[in-house]
Amino acid sequence: MRTRSIVTVAAGALLAASLTGAAARGRPASSGSDGAAHTITYRSIIGLSHVIDPDIPLWPGDPAVELTPVADFADDGYYLRSLTIGEHSGTHMNAPNSFHEGGASIDEYPAQSLVAPVVVIDVREHAADDPDYALTRDDVEAWERTNGRVPDGSVVVLFTGWQDRWGDAAAFFGEDAAGGLHFPGFDGDTTRWLLDERHIAGVGIDTHGVDPGQDEDFRTNTAVLAGDGIVLENLTNLDQLPPTGATIAIGILRLAGGSGSPAGVLAFVP
Repeated sequence: MRTRSIVTVAAGALLAASLTGAAARGRPASSGSDGAAHTITYRSIIGLSHVIDPDIPLWPGDPAVELTPVADFADDGYYLRSLTIGEHSGTHMNAPNSFHEGGASIDEYPAQSLVAPVVVIDVREHAADDPDYALTRDDVEAWERTNGRVPDGSVVVLFTGWQDRWGDAAAFFGEDAAGGLHFPGFDGDTTRWLLDERHIAGVGIDTHGVDPGQDEDFRTNTAVLAGDGIVLENLTNLDQLPPTGATIAIGILRLAGGSGSPAGVLAFVP
């Protein structure tokens, strides 16, 4: 029998991201805590991160994943490996300085910005017909007619079905003969509308980029990170999340000056 658990968190954890260094750099911070407490009620916890191994799909040109033995029980009495991985490999979170020179680095995100309500928009049917599909405002408004308004301070996650292609790098990236990539994502204009009119904290997706493979201007990454928001890529298990009501918690590596970090992402499902 499943039981219900309750966690109480600061209100600021359920609002848009705010970086500790934003004010110091002369940039306004996003919404912060009002000092109240909010309760997360959940029946299950879902892991949204892929397992990391040397065979995961890697963005063209990114460093290989290497797991090198350092110590073993026979010779050393314990087991240890060294890990080599790119900051944007596996399930990961991008930082503003990856798209904006002088932007905040991944270690500047405060803990309260890494917990947020999550909504999931399912575009699998569109993406199956068109691997270059980009989320439209009509898609969002259709979702809202069924599920209600996208909550302020939420992370909007696009479920494209690409999580099922994770074991096949060629299918995951859809690279053509000219080197172009073909996978779905957020249309930049739709993202701008979500930021301005729905005041979202960020975006996430089960592909290797929140921008469609054919968007070489990376408009969604650029817009969200300009406001020090959340960008999550290579998520998985999105089929286990409801369209709304869940809360995500993002575990990053606080890499000094990091442009991003592999991330352990958990969803608390009511």
